[in-house]
Amino acid sequence: MSACCDSDTACVFARALLARGAVCELSRRRSLAERELVECSSPVARTNCSTLAALMHERARLALKLPRPELPITHAQALRLHCGALAGLCGALGEAHADVHRLVTLAHERHGSLTDLPWQDIVASVVRWQPRPRRYTP
Repeated sequence: MSACCDSDTACVFARALLARGAVCELSRRRSLAERELVECSSPVARTNCSTLAALMHERARLALKLPRPELPITHAQALRLHCGALAGLCGALGEAHADVHRLVTLAHERHGSLTDLPWQDIVASVVRWQPRPRRYTP
């Protein structure tokens, strides 16, 4: 699964951040022509987020009928996976807001490892997640 751009500093959860499904204190936005890019200011945090995203994909693969991890997924699938899993992670950790870096840090503190998270509840949140309804403007 690729990030929104091919940079080594690209935020793993850029789609969720751009869709306002989450925030991150380490993210930095910049413009490139007509695109808005989200980059991570910490290589260590980016590695942790990559691990979390890979676990999200692995655990929700059957529920969302996702392709193998080495194959690309659609934008809609990525939004559902990332926004839904971050919302589920908020619920599992008792947090009100989806701040990605804070959630990853809390998950490590409380569970010791990202693999020990309550994935059944998180995957259920991914399945339930719906995007914001589109607004029609004539």
